[in-house]
Amino acid sequence: MNLELFIANKITTGEKGEKKMSRPIIKIAKVSISLGISVMILAVAIVTGFKSEITNKVTGFGSHIQITNYDNNSSFETQPISKDIIDTSLIQQIDGIRHIQSFATKPGILKAKSEIQGIVLNGIGKDFDWSFFEQHLVDGEIFELGDQRSNQILISEKLSDLLQVGVGDKITVYFIQQPPRERRLTISGIYNTGMEEFDKLFLVGDMRHIQKLNDWEENQVSGYEVYIDDFSELSELTYLVKQITASSFTQEGGSIKVRSIVRKYPQIFSWLDMLNINVWIILSLMIIVAGINMISGLLIIILEKTNMIGILKALGTSNWSIRKVFLYQASMIIGKGMLWGNVIGIGLCLIQHYFEIIPLDPTNYYVDTVPVNLKLSHLLLLNVGSLIATVSMLLIPSYLITKISPAKAIKFD
Repeated sequence: MNLELFIANKITTGEKGEKKMSRPIIKIAKVSISLGISVMILAVAIVTGFKSEITNKVTGFGSHIQITNYDNNSSFETQPISKDIIDTSLIQQIDGIRHIQSFATKPGILKAKSEIQGIVLNGIGKDFDWSFFEQHLVDGEIFELGDQRSNQILISEKLSDLLQVGVGDKITVYFIQQPPRERRLTISGIYNTGMEEFDKLFLVGDMRHIQKLNDWEENQVSGYEVYIDDFSELSELTYLVKQITASSFTQEGGSIKVRSIVRKYPQIFSWLDMLNINVWIILSLMIIVAGINMISGLLIIILEKTNMIGILKALGTSNWSIRKVFLYQASMIIGKGMLWGNVIGIGLCLIQHYFEIIPLDPTNYYVDTVPVNLKLSHLLLLNVGSLIATVSMLLIPSYLITKISPAKAIKFD
């Protein structure tokens, strides 16, 4: 049996009835550790949940990777590429690629009754993945694309409110070109993602309208949208897609551009990356506070057990062995605090996840409730890292034991 662990366990559990000076200090240390762990769990769960929600919404509109004509045009009025210049089957075979679909975009002006609004028609084909819009559909239904060009569209709830239109209403979209053209479209469904700047901009409709308006051929599109399984692999998968499309050229001899969603919307993802700094600050502060409280508790425990330290030294016990006794005892105290911290932190996360008791203003935060993302890997890293960091902070104050004289310690009362 581990002698140091046995003594530490006896000290911790064998004197519960005694009045000790260290008892209130230890309770404070346990409370600080519990609060620290719970705050860290909440901080990591909320920030990762928030980043995941925003990322999913942004990629829902723009995909993870876009393949388009390489030109200097940064507007939604794009130059076409032919479908046959890119072998999409090779891209689909890349491990980690979930889906690939063609798209076309064209800006216009939407008019309904007496209201007008600048929009972008996001043209889709039969290969379109509806899962994102099905998740955020609030009224109406998803339309189907058949052999004939469809006049059905999806519109956001934001645009619906601005233009005072609903499911089944007809709206007119004007396209500024030579000559100007218009399309009379019917609202099939209404979606709401909470991303106001996107919701106010995009209509979802049949790609064949854009092909007709631009006098494109049937196999010409603005490009391809590629969706992946794991966002952390975005850079690597973007590189692999670039390798496949590197030898592809348009009919005019132009090259193909492959761009990730991070490059397309750098301001959004830079903002999300800045949230990591806040998390690290919170984690550092919580560990420091818990560590300081444990150092105070350990010093008082050593002071209380000075007589026992002297006896152990007189019996020939090494300084390191005695230090291990108190480090084991401190670890037990930390462990109890961490247990309650996990119960509180995980419990609050589960309550928020299932009951959504804390709302948010989607205009400012892009989500209508505080999102949480609980992962076992995050919990393990938080607990193991906190335990190691806190116990490591106790190594220096435990060095005080080496300065205690056995003769004076035995007489100490």
